[in-house]
Amino acid sequence: MPMTIPTPLFVLEMANNHMGDVEHGLAVIRTFGEVCRAFPFRFAFKLQYRDLDSFIHPAAKGRDDIKYVKRFSETRLSRQDFDRLVAEMRTQGFLAMATPFDEPSVDVIEAQDLDIIKIASCSFTDWPLLERVVLNDKPIIASTAGAKLEEIDRVVSFLAHRQKEFAILHCVGEYPTPDEHMHLSQIDFLQARYPGVRIGFSTHEHPDHTDVVKLAVAKGVTLFEKHVGLPTDAYPLNAYSAGPEQVKAWLQAAQKAWLLCGTGDARLPVNAEEAASLRSLQRGIFARHPIAAGEIIDSDDVYFAFPPQPDQFTANDWFKYAEFTTSSAIGQDEAITPANAGYEDRRARIWDIARQVKEMLSRTHIVVPGGADLEVSHHYGLDRFDEFGLVIITVVNRGYCKKLLVSLPGQTHPEQYHKHKEETFHIIYGEIMLELNGVPRLCRPGDVVTIEPGTRHAFTSELGAVIEEISTTHDKDDSYYTDTAIMANKQRKSLLTYWMD
Repeated sequence: MPMTIPTPLFVLEMANNHMGDVEHGLAVIRTFGEVCRAFPFRFAFKLQYRDLDSFIHPAAKGRDDIKYVKRFSETRLSRQDFDRLVAEMRTQGFLAMATPFDEPSVDVIEAQDLDIIKIASCSFTDWPLLERVVLNDKPIIASTAGAKLEEIDRVVSFLAHRQKEFAILHCVGEYPTPDEHMHLSQIDFLQARYPGVRIGFSTHEHPDHTDVVKLAVAKGVTLFEKHVGLPTDAYPLNAYSAGPEQVKAWLQAAQKAWLLCGTGDARLPVNAEEAASLRSLQRGIFARHPIAAGEIIDSDDVYFAFPPQPDQFTANDWFKYAEFTTSSAIGQDEAITPANAGYEDRRARIWDIARQVKEMLSRTHIVVPGGADLEVSHHYGLDRFDEFGLVIITVVNRGYCKKLLVSLPGQTHPEQYHKHKEETFHIIYGEIMLELNGVPRLCRPGDVVTIEPGTRHAFTSELGAVIEEISTTHDKDDSYYTDTAIMANKQRKSLLTYWMD
């Protein structure tokens, strides 16, 4: 399941930077609470939990020569200390998180009712720990540093099949991580491989670097994790943990990156200033000769020239679905404007036809390839489409051709013939009255009719029909209508490609 924690979410990782001193840990949380309140994000503070009495092997206990045994032992806190830290997190407005490294630590997380469980990279495939973690319904964030692809596949599948709310983080387990090892494009890889899974970024770059977070934001990341600490004379920071001013600069960089990236989930609304600037560079529509009132303006009546006049129609408004009708007389070289001409955009009619076709296909359970083009034939214009028209869906057109012909209720397809193409009609829905060389015949579902080159054919469907047409290659110049008015109409076709959504 996608993680539904509000976005963006920044996780501040304390790890052992409380230094085993609960008062210092409380100071860390309070200090970063002040920093984070200045930003419009959600924040979580994260601890690390280990049941040291059982976590460390008996033979290793007290060994100062083993780096992490010494570090973990020296920074031990009691359960009561951790309770105080968690309470302060909530007081400061943070979500409370912890990384458990063993099963008893998951018990503590549940007892404290923390908001999120983190799986560290070293525990990413610790299956006994994962099996314990998924016994509760808390959201899970898992880091992937060092994991092989098949291991990530297994963990994602494991969590998804258990309907867990989870996210995974691109992470590099070098502290700090050099630039050449950041591999931020792994974010793209994970997003593409696991659509619907939230992909975040656990960052270990030098704390002064802010370019990395900007790049991650540009790649769509809204979930971040960073080690933090509060430097004092007694407790200096390590090389990869960020102090308050560094975190402030990091968050400012992320905020600036989101500002620069702007909206990406939809096309931008019209920017009035931008539109006005672009319009000033367009060509205006001008009358080539005097035009009387009440006339439909066609291409022979106008020309396009720069500069446009204020409020004038421009060449960008002139396309085959646009119809201009004069409301008053227009003189030669006069601008065509809303004051002297009406304007109608008839594209909505084309999309309404596509909607009717989709509804018929859905109702009849006829499946169409998503990329198939839809061609609307309006032989006598859109105004008469309901009477004379046809929708053609081209599935393939090579040495052979397959189309679906959709006749909406009450439509007639006017008489035509082909000089080269031979076609076969297979009726798959509805009924048509088919005329071949003027001779009518009723065709029902399952009927198959072959139409040879030179054969005049027309058909009408009272209630609507879908015909599978199988033919030799279709040539757009090989359709000859017996009504010369149709042949003279060069705007009788409208083509849609992205119509199946």
